[in-house]
Amino acid sequence: MRPEVRVFVADGPLPDWDASEEEIDRRVRQLDAIGKPVTGEEARALVACFGPDDCYGVAWTLLHLIETGPNAVLTVEPALDANEWHRRLYDRAVGL
Repeated sequence: MRPEVRVFVADGPLPDWDASEEEIDRRVRQLDAIGKPVTGEEARALVACFGPDDCYGVAWTLLHLIETGPNAVLTVEPALDANEWHRRLYDRAVGL
């Protein structure tokens, strides 16, 4: 796994809308530093980085980055109470 991905994953899930502008900007810079496409291993690790909301659109950037991987990451339907972004990844992978 590339160092840029490790750093992003190590910082955990994206912050929510209450985060400071500096924190959101820092996470955007980290995400922008990750070159495309990602590997399957990197995509699977990045799935854990979705936060509770869309983080002012940053979650969409993360979703699109994950989708540059070689295969769909979520091929088993998530539980009803799963993170909305996991459901979106699954739905997009199976063509819903």
